[in-house]
Amino acid sequence: MVPVPNARPRRTAMLHRGAALTAVSVLALAGCTDGGGGKSTETAPADLECAVQDYAADQQFTSPEPMEVSMLWTDWPENPIKDTWQLFDEIEKRTNVRITTTHIPFSDAVEKRGLLISAGDAPTVIPLVYTGEEQQFAASGAVLPLSDYAEYMPNFEKYVKEWDLTEMIDNLRQSDGKYYMTPGLQEVSVPTFTLIIRKDVFDEVGAPIPETWAELQTGLELIKEAYPDSLPLADGFEGASMLNYAAHAFGTVAGWGFGNGMFYNESAGEFEYAATTDAYKGMLEYFNGLVEAGLLDTESFTAADAGGGTVTEKVAAEKVFAASGAAGTVQEFAVALDAAGVTDYELLELAPPGGDAGQVVEPRNFWNGFMITSQAKDDPNLCSTIQFLDWLYYNPEARELVQWGVEGETYTKAEDGTITLKPEYTFKAYNLNMDTGETDIQIDLGWGTILAGATESRALKESYNQPEFVDYIDTVLATRTPRDPFPPAPLDEAELEQASLLGTPLKDSVDTATLQFILGDRDLAEWDAFVAELEGQGLQGYVDLVNGAKDRFAESNG
Repeated sequence: MVPVPNARPRRTAMLHRGAALTAVSVLALAGCTDGGGGKSTETAPADLECAVQDYAADQQFTSPEPMEVSMLWTDWPENPIKDTWQLFDEIEKRTNVRITTTHIPFSDAVEKRGLLISAGDAPTVIPLVYTGEEQQFAASGAVLPLSDYAEYMPNFEKYVKEWDLTEMIDNLRQSDGKYYMTPGLQEVSVPTFTLIIRKDVFDEVGAPIPETWAELQTGLELIKEAYPDSLPLADGFEGASMLNYAAHAFGTVAGWGFGNGMFYNESAGEFEYAATTDAYKGMLEYFNGLVEAGLLDTESFTAADAGGGTVTEKVAAEKVFAASGAAGTVQEFAVALDAAGVTDYELLELAPPGGDAGQVVEPRNFWNGFMITSQAKDDPNLCSTIQFLDWLYYNPEARELVQWGVEGETYTKAEDGTITLKPEYTFKAYNLNMDTGETDIQIDLGWGTILAGATESRALKESYNQPEFVDYIDTVLATRTPRDPFPPAPLDEAELEQASLLGTPLKDSVDTATLQFILGDRDLAEWDAFVAELEGQGLQGYVDLVNGAKDRFAESNG
C-alpha cells in the first residue's frame, strides 16, 4: 500500500478543463504552454515612479504606505473564503498591502472573468491565468503588456534566467512583440496526469512495467485473461486526460492538450491540423483496438465524473487495474481499496508511455500566472502593485508562505530544508496529520489555496509530496524527452475573431468524431470522409491563418 498525499486530482482536473475551455473559446494561438520561440522584440520599458526604490530579488517587499490591491477570486465550492483565514492578514502584515477580492464561482469562472474584463469592471489583478488565455484581452487592449514592466519584477527576472525559461517567456509575446501575462514558473516540469497501475497485478500476470503503449496493451491482455470480467484500462475524465498524455507518444495533440488543434510539421516547416494527420488516426486506431478487445472501460470516456466516483469504485472492485490520475489519485485509489478489503496491493504512477514518436511527453510547461487590467495604467501605485505581485508570485519566501503558512506557527523547517506541518494542524488536501491535526491550514486558514502552486522550486514542490511522487519526477526527467515547442503564431484582434469563427466548429466536430471512432460508433474506414467534412468547414482557411501568423512573427523577430 502506498501512502501518497491527496493532491486533489478533481481540482487539478477542473483547472485543466478551465484552461482548455478558454483556449478553445478564444483559440489562443501564441504557442500556449509549449515554450520555445525565437528572438524577442525589443520594446521600450515603462517609466514608473516607485515608492520603493531599492526593491530587489529575494527581499521582502513592504509598501511605505498602506495600500490595497484588488484581485479576482475564484470561489472553489469545497473551499470558500472564511473569516478565519490568516492568508490575507499575514500578507498585509508583511507587505502593508491589503488584497481585496471580487468573487466569481468556479462553475462559470471563465465566462464571468471574460465579461468583467471586457466590460472594464474587473479588479486590477486577474490570477489563475494560463498561457494563451491572455491573447484575446491583449488584442483588445484590456490588459497591460507586462513585458513593459519586467524591470520592476526582479524576482520574476531572476528565476526566469536561473531556471532557463527565457525562450519560453519569449514565446508568450504577441504580434506586437510584448507579453501580457506573467506565468507561474516551474523549476522542473513533468506531466501532472499520467497512468496509475496496479503494479502487483501486472507482476502477477507476468507483464512488465509498460514503457510504451504497445507494452501496456500486452499487459492489459494478460490481465484480461486472468480477470475476464474486468475492463482493465480507464480514464475517468471523458477521455480528455488519457488522450492528452498519450498523444505526444503518437506524434500529435489531443484531449486537454488539443488547444487550437495545430501541430507543427518540422519537415514541412508549417502547421497542420492535428486531427487530419496519420498520427492522430494512428492514436484513434490504437484506442479503438483496446475497445474492440474489451480492454478499455468505455464508460470512463463518456461519464463526466472528474476522475472520482465510477472509476475509483471500479478500481476498488478490481474491475479496473490502470487508470488516469495525478499524485493524489493514488491516495484515492488506496483509500478505496482499503475500504473494500483489498490487501497487499501496490499502486505505481508511471512515466507516460512512449510510442511511435519516441519516449516523448508534453513540452516543459508554465503554471497559472496573472494579468493586470489596463485601468491600472494610470494608477499612481502601479509600481508598488507590480512589485507586490512580483514578491507574491516569485519570491521564494512568499511562495513558501502561501503554501504552508507561517514558519514556526503552522510548520517547522529543518536545516536541510525539510518542511514539517506542526502536529496540531492538518492539511487534508495532502493527507497530512489526519490523526493529530484539528485546524486545517487550507480550509480554516486559507493557505494552499489559489495563490499557491503557481511558481514552485523543485524543493517546494517536493515539500508537500511523498517520495513516490519524487521518484515519478526523477523517472520522467531521466527517461522521457519533452516534445519540442512549436513556433509562435500570435494573431491580431481581427484574426482572433476569424480564428474563433473557424476553429470552434472544427474542434466541436473533432471532439465528436474522436469519441465515435474510439468507441466504434463510427468506422475508421470513414476517415477520409471525416477529413473531407472538416475541409468543408473551412479547415484550409484556418490553417492558412495560423501559418500566416507564424510567418509574420518569424519575419518580424528574425
